[in-house]
Amino acid sequence: MRISILLIISMLSSSLTAQKDHILTFREYLGYIIKYHPVVKQADLKLDIGQAKLMKARGAFDPKLEVDYKRKRFKEKTYYDKLNATFKIPTWYGIELKANFEENDGIYLNPEATVPTDGLYNAGISFSLAQGLLINERMASLKKAKFFKKQAKADRDLLVNQIIFDAAVAYFDWLKTYNEMLIYKQYVDNATLRFKGIKKSAELGEKATIDTVEAGITVQNRTLSLEQARVKWNKYSLNLATYLWINDNIPLELQEEIIPDINTGEQLDITFNTLSTPDTIDVANHPKVKSLEYKYKSLIIDKRLKTNKLLPKIDLEYNFLSETPDQFASFNTVNYKSGIKIRFPLFLRKERADLKLAKAKLQDTKLKMNLTSLKIKNKIAAIRQELNSFVLQNELIDKVVDDYTILLKAEERKFSLGESSLFLINSREKSLISAKLKANKMENKYFTTKATLFNSMAGNVTLQ
Repeated sequence: MRISILLIISMLSSSLTAQKDHILTFREYLGYIIKYHPVVKQADLKLDIGQAKLMKARGAFDPKLEVDYKRKRFKEKTYYDKLNATFKIPTWYGIELKANFEENDGIYLNPEATVPTDGLYNAGISFSLAQGLLINERMASLKKAKFFKKQAKADRDLLVNQIIFDAAVAYFDWLKTYNEMLIYKQYVDNATLRFKGIKKSAELGEKATIDTVEAGITVQNRTLSLEQARVKWNKYSLNLATYLWINDNIPLELQEEIIPDINTGEQLDITFNTLSTPDTIDVANHPKVKSLEYKYKSLIIDKRLKTNKLLPKIDLEYNFLSETPDQFASFNTVNYKSGIKIRFPLFLRKERADLKLAKAKLQDTKLKMNLTSLKIKNKIAAIRQELNSFVLQNELIDKVVDDYTILLKAEERKFSLGESSLFLINSREKSLISAKLKANKMENKYFTTKATLFNSMAGNVTLQ
């Protein structure tokens, strides 16, 4: 299902109803992109994914309730009936608090599992020494999830910036072909008017009949060029329409009455926020650099974890035992259950290899971050120099257009006095058309370079 953008714009702007053509301004166009384009919505999903991963990592610190019940009965005999319920509270530094209740019975019960008739309660603590104390998988996952959330925000900004850049280039191409169409239409009208005048003069015997043939050929050539420009206009209109969406992922259909704003260039710097000088641009805050920075910080956490795994794993546990948990004094050092578990690989080949890989990834990301910062800085500086050159080029081509216009008017004046020929007028007009097309193409390159600067800076647009 497609909705006409003409209807949407008419509802939003009552002032347009008095016009035959309806102008879709560059800012209004970008407003549709930012609010409704599917790629922007996909980019927003990165934020949701980052938040979900953070929630998942925090889940490792959630309190846990475990119940283990086992019973064996065979030939009318209860071999054992065992209940073990535990409540655990994980904490930050690999320390775990827990409370436990045991109730065991049965004729073939293991003697060490024997507890009082009403069950046995215990409260205690377990923790790791050496490996797992200052950093462990649980702590590392949470820290990396926090960095991933920030990295997702930077990646989202890059995706949105890229779709705005692509959409802006599509608008500039649409504007260029529209201007081409206007140029050819103007000179089709001029050639048609001239043809009618020469034909009438030829009928009165004031002009040679052959002049009407030449004037007719000019009209046909101009009409052909106009039709070709119209085909290009339709092509780029369809390309532009691919960026226009509205609620519920419904694409908008661009009607012929919708035209671009020919004064788009006046608002580009404000819209793209590209007025700052290179010295004021902090490349360190560029989303691409920030994304690599958060990845680097995450790899630092990973390296610390791999380094920690070189230490022996020593797990300690101590629990106070009591039959009467309601009496706090019953928990004392007289009745307890404790244990220690030590594990240590002799060669540590896996652990040392993991650490070496973590260091290599860290160094690779650091180099990539430095290289990316330099590339962005140099690219922005090069684009600014290119823009300065385009300013000069536009001034020169505008002067050329003005001069050709003067020459054409002078030739038309001489023709009206009988001192020139139709061939010279057509030649002057052809040069003027070529200059105007060149100026239009130059303007398009200038606008596209502005968008490239915006894309390189990974900035945000201003639509107010």
